[in-house]
Amino acid sequence: MYQFFVESGQIGKDSVMIEGSDVNHIKNVLRMKPGEKIRISGPARENYFCEIAEIEDSFVRASILEKDETGTELPNRIYLFQGLPKNDKMELIIQKAVELGVYEIIPVAMKNCVVKLDAKKAAAKTARWQGIAESAAKQSKRSLIPKVSEPVSYKEAVAYAMKLDQKLVPYENERGMAATREAVEAVRPGESIGIFIGPEGGFAPEEIEAVKGEMKLISLGSRILRTETAGFTTLAILMYHIETSCLEKSN
Repeated sequence: MYQFFVESGQIGKDSVMIEGSDVNHIKNVLRMKPGEKIRISGPARENYFCEIAEIEDSFVRASILEKDETGTELPNRIYLFQGLPKNDKMELIIQKAVELGVYEIIPVAMKNCVVKLDAKKAAAKTARWQGIAESAAKQSKRSLIPKVSEPVSYKEAVAYAMKLDQKLVPYENERGMAATREAVEAVRPGESIGIFIGPEGGFAPEEIEAVKGEMKLISLGSRILRTETAGFTTLAILMYHIETSCLEKSN
């Protein structure tokens, strides 16, 4: 079942109007027909199972069959502060982070980043990254499209993260999984979580010193993980903990 996102003004009592580029996608790419089922999400994370009723050049009207009360979002907002990686790794990171439930992705220019983006390149990259986030959100049936921010400095990223409830920093020089387990188990449903991931060259010593005592340094095991793998691993661990905590609570 295909997923689409709309604004609140497009949602009526009994039907939803799909407009913009999704109309062409439905009509000419997917070649969908009236009667086919789709899932639609609004800006307030409301979700509907719908049936296409009408397809025109400028809009698609879908009848609401039922509201999806369960949804697909985690009860926690997870912010991924990702050190800018080389080549196209950021695209993979965004795609998989969205699938794993991230709420916002903040690219961070760190000391050991090889990539340097000026304002013009940063804006163009961010627009492309946001498109990748939207595609991944549709594929994974998210109830919202995670935001990809324009790149910020490390200092700006730390200041932003200080507003969050929990801050985790996977660091290759940390040893022992007991502290990692303790940090993850301390996360409660509804809390906001920041994850800091270093670039290929890792964190500079002064970057770690700047957050010691303010953030929790954790280990992801005895092996050194690539920058993209470290983010996926941390998100997967958190997703498992949050989902199982919610399941235990409901039982």
